[in-house]
Amino acid sequence: MNDPTENIRRSMIESGQPARDLETATQRWTTEQLMEEFDVIGFAAPFVAVRRRSDGQKGSMEFLHSPRVYFNFKAD
Repeated sequence: MNDPTENIRRSMIESGQPARDLETATQRWTTEQLMEEFDVIGFAAPFVAVRRRSDGQKGSMEFLHSPRVYFNFKAD
């Protein structure tokens, strides 16, 4: 399958952009907190697609592998 976002996502990871984005993030979730508030629809590092449990709103957020933290929820 051809993923047109693959090169952009790889470049983001290699440049350390997710770590820089985390520095300014106003909301952060651990894996446990993410699982309480959201259903995960899919992963495409450094992004995760989610559905918020409280209202069914779909969106995306960034994540770091180590330490594992999710941040910057953006509703679709």
